[in-house]
Amino acid sequence: MDQDWRIVSRIRHIGRRVLDGVARLGRAVVFLVRLVPGFSVMATRASLVVQQIYMTGVLTLVIVLVSGAFVGMILALQGYNTLVRYDAQSSLGLLVALSLVRELGPVLTALLFAGRAGSAMTAEIGLMKATEQLAGMEMMAVDPLKRVVAPRFLAGWVAVPLLAAIFSAVGILAAYVVAVSDLGLDGGVFWAQMQSGVSFTNDILGGVIKSVVFGLVIGWIAVFEGYDARPTSEGVSRATTRTVVTSSLAVLGLDFIMTAFMLRGL
Repeated sequence: MDQDWRIVSRIRHIGRRVLDGVARLGRAVVFLVRLVPGFSVMATRASLVVQQIYMTGVLTLVIVLVSGAFVGMILALQGYNTLVRYDAQSSLGLLVALSLVRELGPVLTALLFAGRAGSAMTAEIGLMKATEQLAGMEMMAVDPLKRVVAPRFLAGWVAVPLLAAIFSAVGILAAYVVAVSDLGLDGGVFWAQMQSGVSFTNDILGGVIKSVVFGLVIGWIAVFEGYDARPTSEGVSRATTRTVVTSSLAVLGLDFIMTAFMLRGL
């Protein structure tokens, strides 16, 4: 009897967790629908969005630049050691460009953005809720979704594609420096192979689409977790952790799905 009760209790616990997850997803979808009318802030209060782009994008630029440079240099070294075995080291530029533009640029930028800016957005909105600033706005007939949440969501949506482009560009330049100065490759061959092998439609556009989707998802998760957080210090802390974990898993899962669809369309 005790063993049967334990099994039933575990099944009940799993079912409760699944139902809670579905209910939470439903609240997130309803929240996104409620957030759409707030996009009018782009026309009426564009300065709010610009300010948040600075807070989320520009302040994340340093870590993106440093990470992009190191990733590009590592790709150059690892790619050269692999290609030289097959006497194909002249294709190093193509290898680096495709790796960064298709996958590493959008994915790593999204993960860095989620860890730095996404968590900050969640913490900021959660603290505003805990200190009843959002409730105060509602009492003054100011919609917090339009005044606070929508600008941060739109800023994340805009910032991620721009940061991903910068990440890829810096990575390619860093790989070029390593390839020419350290590995002894010809700079003209490096750029020529890249230009002849990288397609705008299949490669660059695919990376842009990924980064736009990642920015949408990360911004959505970050503002929802902050707005839905319990108004306590522990609740804000847990919401911040959920933002980083959920955003990272969502980025990796969506990357696989979009890559599968894009490769089938080639």
